[in-house]
Amino acid sequence: MLSLSPDMVLVALVGVETLLTITLGYLFWKRQLHRTFRMMGRYLALQACTAPIFLLFFEECERTHAMFWCAGYFLLSWAIYVANAIFLYFICIEVFRHALAAFPGLSRLGIVIFRWAAVVSVLVAFSTGSFAHAGIRIIPEIASRLMHSVSVLELCLLAFLCLSMNALQLSVRDLSFGLSLGFGLLSANDFIASTFVSRYSSLASAWQFVFEVINLLAFGVWIIYSLQPQKKRMPMMIPADSTIYRWNEIASALGHTGTKVAVPQPADGFFLSDVENVVEKVLARNMQKRESES
Repeated sequence: MLSLSPDMVLVALVGVETLLTITLGYLFWKRQLHRTFRMMGRYLALQACTAPIFLLFFEECERTHAMFWCAGYFLLSWAIYVANAIFLYFICIEVFRHALAAFPGLSRLGIVIFRWAAVVSVLVAFSTGSFAHAGIRIIPEIASRLMHSVSVLELCLLAFLCLSMNALQLSVRDLSFGLSLGFGLLSANDFIASTFVSRYSSLASAWQFVFEVINLLAFGVWIIYSLQPQKKRMPMMIPADSTIYRWNEIASALGHTGTKVAVPQPADGFFLSDVENVVEKVLARNMQKRESES
C-alpha cells in the first residue's frame, strides 16, 4: 500500500492550486471577464505565469534542500506575496466601483475613503511594531504587514457588500460579490495562519495543510462564479425619497463648487447709518407734529 509523506501531500496541494489558478485565468479570459475586472485579470495573469515556476522551486527545495532552490523559493514566494498585496488593493477598489456603479457619488466618495484607509492602515502596521530582523530576513515582515493592511480592506469590503446588498440591489450571484467572498476567505486565512503559527510552533506544519485547503476553496469559489452567466445590469429604479438616493446626491455634491453667486456685502459702518436714519425720521415726525399744532 502506497504511503504518502506530509511533504508529498503538501506538494500535491500546491500542484492542485497551480492547476486551479491556470483554469481560473483561462475562464476569465475566455468569458471576457477581464474587460470588466482588469486588475483581477492582471492578478490572475501574474499567478498563472509564476505558479509553475513557484511549484518547480518548491519541489526542488523539498527534494534536494539545495541552497539555490531554497533561496530562489524564498525570494520568489515573498516577491509574489508583495505583488499580490499591491494588486489586491486595486482589486478592492475595482470591485467596490463595480458594485456601486449605479451610485457614482457614493462610489467616488467611497474610493477616497478607501485610499485614506489604506494609507492609515499601512502607517499603523509599520509604526506599531518593531522589526526584529535585519538584512534579507526583514522581507517577510514587510510583506506580512502589507498583506495584513490589505486584508483588513478586503474584509471590510466583504462586510460592506453583505450589509448593503438589498440597498444596492446586488445579487449574491454577482461576480463582484463572488470575488469579494473569495478574497475574504484568503484574508481570514492569512490572519488565522499568522496568529496560530506565530503562537504555537507545533501547529505550523499542520496549519500548512489547512492553509492550502482554504486557498483551494477560495479558487473554487471564483471558478464557480466565473462559470455562471453574468446578467447585464439594467437601469436601477429606486424611489426618489429613498435614503440611499439622498446619500448619493449628497456625496455627488461633495467636492463640487457648482455655480458661484455674488452675495452683496453690507457696507462699512452700516450700524451707524441705520441709527442716523432712525434719528432723522424721528426728528422729521416731531417737526411735522409741531407745525400741525401751531
